[in-house]
Amino acid sequence: MIERSSFFDFVTYAVMALGLVIIITPFWIVLVAASLSLPEVARVPLTLWPSSHLMENLSAAWSRADLGPKLLNTLVVAGGVTIGKITIAALSAFSIVFFNYRARMLCFWLIFLTLMLPLEVRIVPTYSIAANALLPFQALLDATGITSLVETIAGIRIELNWNLLNSYTGLILPLIATATGTFLYRQFFMTIPDELVEASKMDGSGPMRFFFEVLIPLSRTNMLALATIMFVSSWNQYLWPLLVTTDRPNYGTVVMELKALIPAQNGTPDWNVTMAGALLVMLPPLLVVAFMQRWFVRGLITKDK
Repeated sequence: MIERSSFFDFVTYAVMALGLVIIITPFWIVLVAASLSLPEVARVPLTLWPSSHLMENLSAAWSRADLGPKLLNTLVVAGGVTIGKITIAALSAFSIVFFNYRARMLCFWLIFLTLMLPLEVRIVPTYSIAANALLPFQALLDATGITSLVETIAGIRIELNWNLLNSYTGLILPLIATATGTFLYRQFFMTIPDELVEASKMDGSGPMRFFFEVLIPLSRTNMLALATIMFVSSWNQYLWPLLVTTDRPNYGTVVMELKALIPAQNGTPDWNVTMAGALLVMLPPLLVVAFMQRWFVRGLITKDK
């Protein structure tokens, strides 16, 4: 039993207040800098109180970086990756927990081990696959001799090619697998009582009906918590869109376009416009987290399934 004490209450609130100040300070500096004029933002030390140029700087950042189409692109990519991650994670965890086959734990641990392999480590093979998504099948045909056999008999050489670069498919598809989501879903599915599974079988429910009509409604809070994490992570992706996108006007994302707002070495140091652009870019994920905060917390800590 935890003993309550006014001293420890004070220390707890003091630590929480300190943490809040540390977290809020960078956002406040961005907001303040985005509201300053060019002479004000270049002044040393930087003022910590907002000025009256916020809308002017937001408009300049919006037009200079062409943020309208880029925000739409990023919304499509982040939404597609989030939906894909939730779907793949739920189905893979469903297979691991509710189907009894010999390799299921091997599959789970192979998936879990990918947590140790961030995107930066597997970026080269992933890019190679994105440049030609059918490359593994082409290599299989070449290794088995089918390519040369068909070429000898029919005079036709099999060349499989599917280029995912400069496309929404290339931006979304390589990122939809998630070991974190599979792990969270697996842990939740393991709490489902066996009696519920047996009752569904007695009612004539097949595997997919059980999945959609029983598991999905029960895992709604977990799904929303995972969606919040994955949306923010997908929105902030920089390296992968930078690699697979050369057609920046049509497929560029907002995080990539922030570079267009950074003052050149010998250019005008208008950091106020840059901060206004950063404010516009960080606003959607902040709104998502604020709106989903209730379900996010419930999905991570709730015990009543």
